Amino acid sequence: MKNEKNSNPLLSAESLASFGPVDIEALARNMGRAVEEGGKALAAYLRPREDGRVKSDISEEVADAVNSIGHLAQYWLSDPQRALQAQTSLASGFMSLWASSLQRMAGEDAKPVAEPDPKDARFRDPEWSQNQYFDLLKQAYLITSRWAEKLVHDADGLEPRMRHKADFYVRQVSAAISPSNFIATNPSLIRDTLAENGENLVRGLEMLKEDIDAGEGELKIRQSDTSKFEVGVNLATTPGKVVFRNATMELLQYTPTTSSVLKRPILICPPWINKFYVLDLTPEKSFIKWCVDQGLTVFVISWVNPDEKQRNKGFFEYMKEGPIAALDEIGKITGEKEVSAIGYCVGGTLLAVTLAWLAAKGDTRITSATLFATQVDFEKAGDLKVFADEDHIQWIEKMMAEHGYFPGSKMAAAFNMLRSQELIWPYLVNNYMRGKQPTPFDLLYWNADATRMPEKNHSFYLRNCYLENNLTRGQMVVGDETLDLKKVTIPIYELATREDHIAPPNSVFTGAQAFGGPVRYVLSGSGHIAGVVNPPARKKYQYWLGGPPTGRYEDWLEAATEHPGSWWPDWLTWLKKQAPEEVPADKRKPGGRRKPLGDAPGSYVRVKS
Repeated sequence: MKNEKNSNPLLSAESLASFGPVDIEALARNMGRAVEEGGKALAAYLRPREDGRVKSDISEEVADAVNSIGHLAQYWLSDPQRALQAQTSLASGFMSLWASSLQRMAGEDAKPVAEPDPKDARFRDPEWSQNQYFDLLKQAYLITSRWAEKLVHDADGLEPRMRHKADFYVRQVSAAISPSNFIATNPSLIRDTLAENGENLVRGLEMLKEDIDAGEGELKIRQSDTSKFEVGVNLATTPGKVVFRNATMELLQYTPTTSSVLKRPILICPPWINKFYVLDLTPEKSFIKWCVDQGLTVFVISWVNPDEKQRNKGFFEYMKEGPIAALDEIGKITGEKEVSAIGYCVGGTLLAVTLAWLAAKGDTRITSATLFATQVDFEKAGDLKVFADEDHIQWIEKMMAEHGYFPGSKMAAAFNMLRSQELIWPYLVNNYMRGKQPTPFDLLYWNADATRMPEKNHSFYLRNCYLENNLTRGQMVVGDETLDLKKVTIPIYELATREDHIAPPNSVFTGAQAFGGPVRYVLSGSGHIAGVVNPPARKKYQYWLGGPPTGRYEDWLEAATEHPGSWWPDWLTWLKKQAPEEVPADKRKPGGRRKPLGDAPGSYVRVKS
């Protein structure tokens, strides 16, 4: 049967007409303006390199990618049979595509050779299927990218670490070369450009220059409209006070909102890789506000955004001047000798280190602990291990030696690369080609509010955790103690998130088995942030409960029971069972009898990188 709709040639008059009329004079004028703005963006990139303010490290990054993919190519080409197999597989896909295309040109129905995942937003424009030219580009891309990914998957003889790196870089290249990323090969970009006579390109290149300037010579991709948010104004607004400050952190205590509170206070140890207010975004999303409203006395560490003055502060110093100092102050303010602690991501890793160190010292002040998306065993640490081999760590250490810290922009870029198809390319297309401002989004504003990492601390973390996995092996030395997690016998609530690209759930599951006491392993839906920051009122996602974290993660998940909504109430029930006693809230005035140092969220969180 003939398919009349697709019987026209590749770019017929009918297809071209779908892109609308064009004002040639306006288009030409805007193309000239776009070239001018492009020159300004290039100058913004080159200027700090010419005057020595920025040293290019692209060659190091590219060399690692080329080396990894080169090993993959060598594996397939070194064996004639394997090489023939790889070539035949790709050729077969393209021959099928060519046959399908000929059928469509003849006006016949033809089933697509390759179809995108239904969740893939890149190819939702109808032209990707209705217009044969764009359909051909789409399918050719899908065939090629899936072929490349299969080469990695089938490279059984490649050394595991190299195979992992090759897989990561192949996915980066695949995401980068998608036809959706280029004006000439994206039908919606062509439509927008012609409809606006190129004005979108002018706006986009103006934003490109602004974002390179904001990154001081590096592209700082805007993921949110930053003009709509301000810390302390519409983010991190839960009422409280700064009750203690040292060179490493400010300690915040929040004002009670209930008539009575749990006697045992809680201490939150957030990651220093990002700022603490991920747990105190807008009031509707704030985990901290929710805890206060449930009758908890909440203390939070707000880490300093370090510069060269903190370069020699390592894990020991961060532990002593962070959670240990906080425990001292909480005791003075509340008079309590027992505290429940929460750690998030690397803040959770530091909390686990602290628990092991306190156990070795016989210090029992932390009587239960909660770990959000936290790894203590890094054998299955996911794609971040790509950046943690010996060569890469030496490169990072060389970079840090110049200034005493690792730039927050570098860490943010690494995190974005883990989900480049969601966090990089859509914004490059939307911002710099469509010329559209991103919508205001509190979480992405926070994501871009990066912090630096002090040299000694970051080097210790990369080597002892990602490279050598010393904590669960019982070989991590902090201060004067060799740490043993089996000595940590307090109850632990271990939260993993199912789609986590930073702390994979199977990695968290393995680490949960390293502790010596009872562990309640809970799996939340969504990812590293949304799976944690999931207020009950939103009624989103779900969580899974099963038995203790023993055996294989896959077996645990298969036997687990799914529950709708947020895990927060389950955690609160667990916490209250530990110590249900309450005291009047008027005994928990921030700072106690001492005068606070200022209002929450404090001054450290406002320091920009």
